[in-house]
Amino acid sequence: MNTSTSRRGLRLAFNSPAVLGFAGVCLLAMVLNQITGGASNRAVFSVYRAPLTDPLTWLRMVCHVFGHADWNHLLNNMMYILLLGPMLEEKYGAVNLILVMLAAALLTGVINFVFFPHTMLLGASGIVFAMILLASITRAEGGAIPVTFILVAILYIGQQVWQAITVPGNVSYMAHIAGGAVGAGLGFLLNKAGRKANA
Repeated sequence: MNTSTSRRGLRLAFNSPAVLGFAGVCLLAMVLNQITGGASNRAVFSVYRAPLTDPLTWLRMVCHVFGHADWNHLLNNMMYILLLGPMLEEKYGAVNLILVMLAAALLTGVINFVFFPHTMLLGASGIVFAMILLASITRAEGGAIPVTFILVAILYIGQQVWQAITVPGNVSYMAHIAGGAVGAGLGFLLNKAGRKANA
């Protein structure tokens, strides 16, 4: 659904509510982080090993994607999300795109919680990589695997695997790989479901 507002001839189209909503929450989280001196990121907008009896532990499993270390970190992720997100939301719908983002957030959160207990993970880079891989297969037709998807997978995922091996200690590579896997896997499922619906 597109909504618009106009004033003195200027018309704004809110063409992508899921993406704009996500970006708005990320911006709010960044402002809160600045106001609280980092306390809000530690409390809600990052994921790390904590007691499972703490309700915030479960919230952080997903909400870590809203937090960012600084404005540069936020802007870099938002540029990709605002570029790719509207196209994906138009193709797959807001609900499906939210499910992709939720799956990427949850998978990266759980992996960090289990395998990197002493590292705090935050940021939407996992979602960025999910969108990159998802965007590369939006033109898949007839069950064929697009060559562009293969190239993107080799370039982006291969690069992240290589950097994870050669630059130890950087958990963000794990988030990138996991997010890309979510985007690729759910992308194939969504395209398959779309072909069945159109058959």
